[in-house]
Amino acid sequence: ALPSLPTLSVLVPLLSLAGLFYSASVDETFPQGCTSANSLCFYSLLLPVTIPVYVFFHLWTWMGIKLFRHN
Repeated sequence: ALPSLPTLSVLVPLLSLAGLFYSASVDETFPQGCTSANSLCFYSLLLPVTIPVYVFFHLWTWMGIKLFRHN
């Protein structure tokens, strides 16, 4: 079973932040190595950017549904 949305909205940023700190501490070429899609660093930077965009569009959709139902 999949975890609920509030649980995922807490876990995913924490895991991506942990991946970011791991990449920063272990990878010697941290800033330069982030451009390759094969590196862990790339995804640890991509996930924190993706989360707010997902939350924004999720709330946008929810507001649209609320406005549609009440009008």
